[in-house]
Amino acid sequence: MRILISNDDGINAPGLAILEEIAAELSDDIWVIAPAEEQSGAGHSLSITKPVQIRQYGKRRYSVTGTPTDSVMLGIGKIMGGLKPDLLLSGVNRGANLGDDITYSGTVAAAMEGTLAGIKSIALSQVYSGDPLYDDMPFQAATHWGAKAIRPLLEHDFEPRSLMNINFPALRADDIKGIKITKQGFHDYGRVAITEGKDPRGTPYYWFGLNAIEHTSGHDSDLEAIEDGYVSVTPLTLDLTHQEALRKMRTLYD
Repeated sequence: MRILISNDDGINAPGLAILEEIAAELSDDIWVIAPAEEQSGAGHSLSITKPVQIRQYGKRRYSVTGTPTDSVMLGIGKIMGGLKPDLLLSGVNRGANLGDDITYSGTVAAAMEGTLAGIKSIALSQVYSGDPLYDDMPFQAATHWGAKAIRPLLEHDFEPRSLMNINFPALRADDIKGIKITKQGFHDYGRVAITEGKDPRGTPYYWFGLNAIEHTSGHDSDLEAIEDGYVSVTPLTLDLTHQEALRKMRTLYD
């Protein structure tokens, strides 16, 4: 099995090294093609106003001076020389990609690009709690549960134009209760924080941040699974069509 690995935290990110360890449990044919620098929040953006460059670090290891989408696209279309991957793994992101945050995520976007290319694609993210009790070993959950979460998916036929989004809770590996299949939750948009300041020349600047998460009720979403101590596996689709609205609107312009 040929595996392509990418991320949005950059070629030198510790989470990428963790993902290489996870992938090595599944195959010895691993290609690493990731952004040269951190691209968190880049979403599914593509560099079309400036050129990008490729740098090789070793056998089957490259960086791209662009977005996660650029990295996957160049990996499949140029770097790998026609050797199409059987599996694309993106991550392990330093921080959660849950609920609506997946729309901003470069980690998920790399998996989306793989899905567009017809490759089975999985995004992986490690939640951080901010609690020193658990964050002293930040990727322990992903390290121990990564291959366990991926292996059953390798035997599963993904629905057309779909991908998987895996999140690991901010717990030690032994404290995790198991793995749950979940739906995408949603956040309260009011949690977005905008900090205003001034640069040394007195020009105002604005910095986006996030307050505490407000999320859906019930216990079937990715947000609740993480809160309850489970690894969350969420099937996502590239089809953004609202099917129920489509049905209701069929006769709107008759």
